[in-house]
Amino acid sequence: MTAPTSAFAVLRRGFSGSPQLLRGLPVTVGLGLTVAVAQMAVPVIIQLAIDRGGLSSGTVESGTVVVLVALGFAVVGVSGVLTVVAQRRLIVRAEETLRDLRVRAFDAAHRLSMADHNEEHTGSLTARVTSDVDALSRFVDWGLFAWVVQPIVLTGVFALMAFYSWPMAVISLLLFLPILPLLRAMQRGMLRAHSSLRVAVGDTLNEFGEALGGAEVIRAYGAEPRSRRRMLHASQLRYRAGLRTARYGATVYVIGDFFSAVVLSTMLAVGVFWRDSLGLTAGSFVAVLFLTTLIATPTAELSETLNTVQEAVAGWRRVLDLIDHPVDLHEPQNGVALDTGPLGIDADAVTFAYRSGKAVLHDVTVRIDPGAQVAVVGETGSGKTTFAKLLMRLADPVAGSIELGGIPLDQVERSSRLESVRLVPQDGFLFNTTIDENIRLGREGTTDDDVTAALDLLGLEPWLATLPDGLQTVVGDRGSDLSVGERQLVAFARAAVADPGLLILDEATSSVDPETDRRLTSSLARLADGRTLVSIAHRLATAESADVVLVFDQGRLVQQGSHAELVDQHGPYSELHKAWTANAH
Repeated sequence: MTAPTSAFAVLRRGFSGSPQLLRGLPVTVGLGLTVAVAQMAVPVIIQLAIDRGGLSSGTVESGTVVVLVALGFAVVGVSGVLTVVAQRRLIVRAEETLRDLRVRAFDAAHRLSMADHNEEHTGSLTARVTSDVDALSRFVDWGLFAWVVQPIVLTGVFALMAFYSWPMAVISLLLFLPILPLLRAMQRGMLRAHSSLRVAVGDTLNEFGEALGGAEVIRAYGAEPRSRRRMLHASQLRYRAGLRTARYGATVYVIGDFFSAVVLSTMLAVGVFWRDSLGLTAGSFVAVLFLTTLIATPTAELSETLNTVQEAVAGWRRVLDLIDHPVDLHEPQNGVALDTGPLGIDADAVTFAYRSGKAVLHDVTVRIDPGAQVAVVGETGSGKTTFAKLLMRLADPVAGSIELGGIPLDQVERSSRLESVRLVPQDGFLFNTTIDENIRLGREGTTDDDVTAALDLLGLEPWLATLPDGLQTVVGDRGSDLSVGERQLVAFARAAVADPGLLILDEATSSVDPETDRRLTSSLARLADGRTLVSIAHRLATAESADVVLVFDQGRLVQQGSHAELVDQHGPYSELHKAWTANAH
């Protein structure tokens, strides 16, 4: 589905995708009608009090006036209660809608392929789930109620005014008509301004998040001035976008206030000079003036109402753009489950390109036997990590195919793929919870015995004994309370409890110290037993012990074979090995 573009298309798409807002709407509209009738009843009561209560003739009938005043109080009281009930109903529906939108936007962000994540800033995605959804809150909490009630009120007011004096109704209508094209023009400009503001908010969040995430690097390299300049630039763009939206809001406010004052003044003048000619009694003239204020009030509030709507449309459009974003990875309806145990890999003429159009993998064809220990090597940017991500199905090839265990990867059941294929990334990402909880994330339903078995397999019990709380040690944000090597140890344990048929290591040991490296080398040998292991490595020590080495160069698989075979051949691998050996010594 293509994301909507015009304001009305956005609102139509938003309402169709948010049934919570429409649930119970007839009751809310009924309450709005009752409120509108109550508001219009007040001028009628005032007219009766003046004309029938003797207020205009000087002979006051106190009993009639008291009854009408009491009736007016009752009408106002009922109107207030019904307004509160209607608004509460809308607020409940609004909060349900916002909650649903946040969840849907969050799910949509996780459905994006790595090509989408490569193009979309993290801050922009965060803004869509947070501030863009929040931009809807004022509209659904208040603006929607105004849109439901005010058109009903205005229609009823003009009808009642025509009952008292159709010439006065025509005059007020003609005076208000010019505001419509002005508001239409302002609406278009406000929508553009609010759309720019939402983008600027996302860019500011992205810069702020990047500055916080890279705080250590910024301080270590003395890059605070550069980081500050980037943040100030993003803040300046956000400031200018905010000013543009504020200017539109202020202009609309002046337009609404000006027309309200002109109409009220004109109606007062016409009534004073031509009241008798128009057949208006004193009471009906005052009633017409009160009805005019009922028109003037929503007109004066047009700035806030229109600003709220445009802000909501801009935010809703960005959220819908994420939710409606075409999904590159379509899971099969009746997928095939992978067999347990080591998985074979067959890649046939695999080509992959990001949305920029530049291919990063070209015609890669390789067969990996089940249980093989494979090292993937090559210079930075050669396509190693992209190949590993395709094996995880974080994206699909633009050409060619990949099979796991003899089954096309795009036909494998999602849950089976997630259970059978595991990736240990270079950064060993940990969540801000205990070591035990981070390990259990490897597989749903992990037991205490599973955790103990994984720790025994990797020989991590001595290391855990050095921690103050052992498995219950809280690792901090992104594992910041642990060293880089310790984070990798937890990541390996998490992979071990998953017991996958295919384990992919993306530079997983490149950041550990020599002592940790020695510990992991023997642990990985045991972890690799009985499963297929694909290691993306810069350090060729991994390649020396692998069954098969795949050599990538500029997105192409240029060599494959054992370490001994490739070292003796003249080619990229022998050059890499010579350079690595020289650096090691």
